[in-house]
Amino acid sequence: MKIKWLLEAALFMLFSFPVAVLPYKVALKVGEILGLLVFYIWGSRRRIAIVNIEKAKGEWQMAKGKKQSASRLAKETFKNLGRSFVEIIKIYYGLGKAIIDNVEVRGVENYHKAKSKNKGVIFITGHCGNWELMALAFGVKVGKASVVARTQNNPYINMFVERVRARYGNSVIYKKGALKGILSVLKKNGVVGILMDQAVLKDEGYIIDFLGRPAWTTKMPALMARKTDAAVVPVFINRNGDKHIINIYPEVDLSAEEDTEKAIIQDAKRLSSFIEEYIRQHPAEWLWIHKRWKRTSTAGAME
Repeated sequence: MKIKWLLEAALFMLFSFPVAVLPYKVALKVGEILGLLVFYIWGSRRRIAIVNIEKAKGEWQMAKGKKQSASRLAKETFKNLGRSFVEIIKIYYGLGKAIIDNVEVRGVENYHKAKSKNKGVIFITGHCGNWELMALAFGVKVGKASVVARTQNNPYINMFVERVRARYGNSVIYKKGALKGILSVLKKNGVVGILMDQAVLKDEGYIIDFLGRPAWTTKMPALMARKTDAAVVPVFINRNGDKHIINIYPEVDLSAEEDTEKAIIQDAKRLSSFIEEYIRQHPAEWLWIHKRWKRTSTAGAME
């Protein structure tokens, strides 16, 4: 297994480094082409994206009012993923300073207001835009943050990614045993970022409506906020021409419902709605290829 991991890591370096040294605009074009290749080659994910888009029809709007087919939007999604990939590759190799410098951060005052409570800050976001760039740019331009993420399958690649994140002011809280790590960071008035737009297991959340369809949604941000009094702040990144914009929103007020479970369900709905709104505004920049609505065919959404 060790030899396999070394070979994988070597192949990753072999194919990624040439992309990293390309001029930025050329790299973006290469990223688009890679995204299109993946769109045509990875049939299973292409079909998932198209079905997801079709079933969400009517629950979100196309950018600038333009209508396009589910297949076309799925294709744009893959192209965006390709562009995001090459941007991160350049940053990982230390050649992406200009990319980070060109990220505009809006709403920093909302972050400072939340931080001033001295109870920690929980950033909630999703797989929107170039979410990895958002974490790195935030670490450089605003402050250190810990991000909840899964371990990469290859330990050598995982070590490489972890070192890069640390260089840009990020630390990683791995999903296995994440609770302890999150509590530790918040106790020190730190910042924890949680991607909350993926389907979770039954004991990790509740079924609520997401883009008009029942979806398993994590309860972790609401649960942690109620346990620690940490401020919950939505933060998202979107592509805007040749640059990226990070929007930090005001702290979200949690439900005043006395029943704890009902309150957490209401909180999950409220927090999830920020991701829904992002998708309506930037439909091609969300991760449609994820099975967001799995395991819910016979279940109803929570009221």
